[in-house]
Amino acid sequence: MAVHELLYRYAELIDAGDFDGVGALLGRGTFMGVAGAEAIAALFAATTRRFPEHGNRTRTRHLVLNPIVEIEGARARARSTFCVVQQTDTVALAPIVAGRYADTFAHDGQDWHFTERTVDVEMIGDVSDHLLIDPHSFG
Repeated sequence: MAVHELLYRYAELIDAGDFDGVGALLGRGTFMGVAGAEAIAALFAATTRRFPEHGNRTRTRHLVLNPIVEIEGARARARSTFCVVQQTDTVALAPIVAGRYADTFAHDGQDWHFTERTVDVEMIGDVSDHLLIDPHSFG
């Protein structure tokens, strides 16, 4: 299903460090209140670490689990669980963050696209090699 592919494409793009791709994927909607492809890409670039010596990748694996998708005509909603694992030269392989995604989508007559993504972070581990910000500063 196309909506499932969008969920998984996000994980693929962020793990690849392709923040312009993330922005393009989410840019027809909002991500945590940020609108537009360029603004979303800039948000990820400002908050998420990439490793140039590893092809500018994030050295993470975003796992999207248990997606529940409800389609009503040209609109859809999905909720899913996520778990991010990471291994770097200084952080052992481990889950570093887990939570839930809440997404909405629309079909424009040709393709499905995100209209909104919100993230509910429920568990935080060692994100020191993943984020460029302190997630605890957000409460």
